[in-house]
Amino acid sequence: MRGKIVISALVLGLTAVAAAAQTKPTVPSPGVVYCSGIVTSESVPRKTYIITGEDSSYKIVFNDSDDVFINAGSDQGVKAGDEFQVVREVQDPYVIQWTKWEQHILHKMGTLWADEAQLKVLVARPKVSIARVEGACDFVQHGDIVLPFVQRAQPEIKIESHFDRFTPPDGKPLAMIITGKNFIAAMGDQDVAYVNLGANQGVKVGDYFRIFRYQGTQHETAYQTPRYAFDQDFDMSAKDVHILGFGSVPEKWNWNNVPRQGVGEALVLRTAPNSSTILITLSLSEVYPGDYVELE
Repeated sequence: MRGKIVISALVLGLTAVAAAAQTKPTVPSPGVVYCSGIVTSESVPRKTYIITGEDSSYKIVFNDSDDVFINAGSDQGVKAGDEFQVVREVQDPYVIQWTKWEQHILHKMGTLWADEAQLKVLVARPKVSIARVEGACDFVQHGDIVLPFVQRAQPEIKIESHFDRFTPPDGKPLAMIITGKNFIAAMGDQDVAYVNLGANQGVKVGDYFRIFRYQGTQHETAYQTPRYAFDQDFDMSAKDVHILGFGSVPEKWNWNNVPRQGVGEALVLRTAPNSSTILITLSLSEVYPGDYVELE
């Protein structure tokens, strides 16, 4: 009997520990926070950059534990032990728009800067420093911009107990997911994306966005047929192509008079004047550019 009591106590104790672990707030990993990138209209200093690195007679990119050379040394105040962040201006090489205004809004938001790695200075010479690549998000290449390392906040990820997919608007500021990290168009849990609402509109690191979409807006130019969400008894105006017999309704219904559909939530990692970098922490389905966000 005593053995059974001891086993029962152990089981209850482990259950309590597991329950506590499930309710304890968590934070994004440094690999997420320091590799998230940002879209900003603010000027980024370009005077310090990667010149090249060791073994560059046959290497064109550099990764973790590689040593690289930067064009700033002790004459510029650099010393051994200093830490830097490596960033790169990036542009979509294909420019395939998923949503109607994607490129226009992205241009208004500013320039997309990708985080590439951190550096730690090993030796500072008068004009040049030798630094080791640490925490690489991607490869480091010639000409990448080097900025002083700045500690970033790691905001708490909330524990979602109930998500109402059809909650009505709350009247708070709205924005749109414009693109994902690396310009991906289908996103989900733990993916990073960029939205056109930022510090100038009151967004702060640690805020939460609700992600939702309307039915039948026809902004998604990649696949939608007009009125597909509402009427299936129509001619598609293409030879020998019809969608008939799947119903229609007697009244005119549009995206703005039917319930919107919630698809997830996202945590704000970084802010710029007119944009935010978000981490999707809950997704019930794929999240796409053109989906809307609303501050919770």
